Amino acid sequence: MSFPLLTVTAALPAVGAVVTAAVPAAQRAAAKYTALLFSLATLVLAAVVLVRFDPDGDRYQLTESHAWIKDFGLRYDLGVDGIAAVMVALTALLIPFVMLAGWHDADPLEDADPNRRWRPTQGFFALILLVEAMVVLSFEATDVFLFYIFFEAMLIPVYFLIGGFGDRAHAAGEEEAARQRSYAAVKFLLYNLAGGLIMLAAVIGLYTVTAHQLGTGTFSLQEILSARASGKLHIETSTERWLFLGFFFAFAVKAPLWPLHTWLPNAMGESTAPVAVLITAVVDKVGTFAMLRFCLQLFPEASKWATPVILVLAVISIIYGALLAVGQRDIKRLIAYASVSHFGFIILGIFAMTSQGQSGATLYMVNHGISTAALLLVAGFLITRRGSRLIADFGGVQKVAPVLAGTFLIGGLATLSLPGLAPFVSEFLVLVGTFSRYPVLGIVATLGIVLAALYVLVLYQRTMTGPVKAGIEGMSDLKVRELVVVTPLIALLIFLGVYPKPVTDIVNPSVHHTLSDVHKTDPKPALEAKK
Repeated sequence: MSFPLLTVTAALPAVGAVVTAAVPAAQRAAAKYTALLFSLATLVLAAVVLVRFDPDGDRYQLTESHAWIKDFGLRYDLGVDGIAAVMVALTALLIPFVMLAGWHDADPLEDADPNRRWRPTQGFFALILLVEAMVVLSFEATDVFLFYIFFEAMLIPVYFLIGGFGDRAHAAGEEEAARQRSYAAVKFLLYNLAGGLIMLAAVIGLYTVTAHQLGTGTFSLQEILSARASGKLHIETSTERWLFLGFFFAFAVKAPLWPLHTWLPNAMGESTAPVAVLITAVVDKVGTFAMLRFCLQLFPEASKWATPVILVLAVISIIYGALLAVGQRDIKRLIAYASVSHFGFIILGIFAMTSQGQSGATLYMVNHGISTAALLLVAGFLITRRGSRLIADFGGVQKVAPVLAGTFLIGGLATLSLPGLAPFVSEFLVLVGTFSRYPVLGIVATLGIVLAALYVLVLYQRTMTGPVKAGIEGMSDLKVRELVVVTPLIALLIFLGVYPKPVTDIVNPSVHHTLSDVHKTDPKPALEAKK
């Protein structure tokens, strides 16, 4: 039997979570370095997965398949296509930066009870590793029920990260801050659990359909696709649409798509900046990824049936998120609403049903993860120094901390998709792919670019330029640890902005497979012959 690379890649951070949690309470530094070491080892394995993946090979590679519960058709099936391989690499890449950025976020406060038994540092880093393990398994799973388990299980560690390790730079008193953290954590959990329960009903319905027509129920994605291709499995139109809606609802909550997005600003606002990155750059990507892997592949006809409504919702997300970002007074909530707008672009690209749109959407998932991480982590450094996340409390930062201001500007310019930075390429592909099939929606979506320039540049102007405000005079510039976090992310933004080919070469074959599943081809340009 070949080496189970995918299993080890997902299991390593889970083992790291257990080892980190077991570090003695007094050894906080040891716990941090232990967690960082496991995250770096996972990154190495994810790089091996990416290198071993052959874009010209089979659709799913490095596969593992083992019987789990035979009586219920449950299997332990793993495999990666090009999209999954890239998303695993993105997750493993961001986790070490999240840890380094949050190096002191879980340290006990100076006035905390020294005798308490709670070990916040160990718990904080162990939970991050646990989230990583579950996200990686979600990207690797090709059994629908196995995917569902980790799709839901990742909510628990994220819930504790929001509620137990919230932002200390809070304008309210400690009691009110704790109440708001609790509210944000519960709202996050309830929204996503509601979506997951509806998806569970759809998963059971899919199993029932396969059991009725194939004689034996199955959750295996590849078995279901093979049975449909051979004509052995035929899902009635009405049934397929209901099943599609059950899956899509859960993914739209996670994504998050308007109007199911309202948990995100609360969750990101009350979290520390590294946890906010973990939520929007890592966890939320499972939702858009699952739309490509499960919605379009399992329910092709229903996907085409629902496309007009989903595209309208995506465009609303783009404009709505950007408009609310313009009016925000809280730095992290501004970035949260900007992410709602960006996820609208991703979903727009997915359901435009063109190769350019879906390639752009997949590339956007990667680029949004890197650009949002860069902007949010620098914003976190800024907020920690000032002790406030209100835009009005800043001003003139570039005069006292020019490196911090410069990196903040680059992260902001990437967020507004400036040409030469990575998000521009993906946003351009999404718009081109949308315009070729839905020109009106493509034109309306471009308004999101204009609004992005507005909220990013106004944010920079109000925080970084002008006279130095009280409380900013002694602000320190970025330190070595912080530069280690920010510099590679900025380098990646520039590299992928100039040369995105390494990513597109990997994902494009998977995109073409997905389009084939829904029986779609790129529209031909309508050119009138000149007489």
